[in-house]
Amino acid sequence: MTPNRTAALRSLRGLALGDAFGETWFFQPADKFEWLVSERQARSGPWPWTDDTAMALSLLRVLTEHGEVDQDALAAAFANAYDADPYRNYGPSMHGVLRAVYEGGHWREVTGRQFGGQGSWGNGAAMRVAPLGAWFAADLDRVVAQARASAEVTHAHPEAVAGAVAVAVAAALATAGIAADELIQGVLARTPDGEVASGLRRVARLPFDRHPTWVAGEVGCGARISAPDTVPYAVWCAARHLDDLTEALWATASAGGDIDTTCAIVGGIVAARTGLDAVPATWLDACEPLPAWVAAA
Repeated sequence: MTPNRTAALRSLRGLALGDAFGETWFFQPADKFEWLVSERQARSGPWPWTDDTAMALSLLRVLTEHGEVDQDALAAAFANAYDADPYRNYGPSMHGVLRAVYEGGHWREVTGRQFGGQGSWGNGAAMRVAPLGAWFAADLDRVVAQARASAEVTHAHPEAVAGAVAVAVAAALATAGIAADELIQGVLARTPDGEVASGLRRVARLPFDRHPTWVAGEVGCGARISAPDTVPYAVWCAARHLDDLTEALWATASAGGDIDTTCAIVGGIVAARTGLDAVPATWLDACEPLPAWVAAA
């Protein structure tokens, strides 16, 4: 199978833009949030990206060098990137995981002992995985298997794995040109049963004329930083604006929550299909550039 490098790079760029755009809202006055969103008043640049993008870069680099998810190589890439730049707003548990791996711990043992041996069910595996879905878009079975492998390196909990699978499948289907009103059901068909799947079933019943804040009230928008309360909302927002990245990001941000991560997920899914051509030039100028190797990939 020939990887879809072009779509994967589109997805990565959309993920980084969504991540950086979403992160800006944590620096806006909380009492003006609703007004700023409704008036489309984005913060002026620069817009730095966070751990969402840093980990997506490592994942895409491993895919570029190995052609698939080599879990040992991915763990090393995550740990090395963390050690080189630990100030990218990594989640509390990831500081411990990546530091331990960098210091020589085996990733499977380190991640398996998180949260009393249950593993993390956070949204970190989902936030970085959209480019993988675009990369393997021609083979959904492989998308599922590779998304699972990528998640396990840092997140041992089945719900975190399910969240990564759902986002990767969404990006693959978006790349393949699925109709917007078929996306959520297509994702559900490949998502392991559990809380993430339950949330997807709930949003699949919600029409796109509902406001994102209403949907967030039903399934969450990342306030718990978990895969179950992040991924269903993000997939719904992506489906709602599957052909318009700018509108997708405004809609996603409007509900608040873990905005950098929900927007990173949505940006990765939608941009796999649309690219960044219709995004305001001011946004592209504000967003922190990606490393030079991305342009050469």
